[in-house]
Amino acid sequence: MIEARDILYVDNHLLALNKPAGLVTQPSGAHEDSLESRAREWVRVTYAKPGAVFLEAVHRIDRPVSGVVLFARTSKALSRLNESVRGREVGKLYWAVVEGAPAAAEARLEHWLVHGSHEARIVAGPGGEARQAVLEYRLVRQAGGLALLAVSLHTGRYHQIRAQLAHIGHPIVGDGRYGARSSLPGGAIALHHRELTIAHPVKHEPLTLTAPCPDAEPWRRFAPLG
Repeated sequence: MIEARDILYVDNHLLALNKPAGLVTQPSGAHEDSLESRAREWVRVTYAKPGAVFLEAVHRIDRPVSGVVLFARTSKALSRLNESVRGREVGKLYWAVVEGAPAAAEARLEHWLVHGSHEARIVAGPGGEARQAVLEYRLVRQAGGLALLAVSLHTGRYHQIRAQLAHIGHPIVGDGRYGARSSLPGGAIALHHRELTIAHPVKHEPLTLTAPCPDAEPWRRFAPLG
């Protein structure tokens, strides 16, 4: 069920939700339940829509990740938002809780990634299927052997944040796939899509969507976060 607290923004063109960790963004053969199917049902009931409801995710975040997911409520909005994404006219800010703390309080990470079987591998350089992955991080706080990082994406590669932070020796809490020693309930990892900035597809004004962090460990040790 979609609750009022899950809704970050809604109008006739858009719906933005705060996805919980453990739920896939879109339905698949392995997962019938999804944020998109729940959102579509919420629109149908809330607005008494007869028949099929148009609702499409503009982007996805991994199942164990929480945070902002934006949906288009019309085909026109979807087309314009997809164009913005392709043109990299989108700002994405993630918060990650990692094991240990990076030596540098802030840095730009540039690596070459290969998309393997359900994971990303960092390779020595370009060539073949390798794609450049670039992000910047900033240390926000430290607590109990963990660090909260603000991560800005410059590219959108598969598992990019997870692989790059693990590569520098600081895997995300709960992310055993990339070497974390810790685990979290429900297979969650401590990665949260905190903020999405994009131009509204109809109003053509900047729209910033911000998702509160989960009310659970390890986020609680850095509270208040909002």
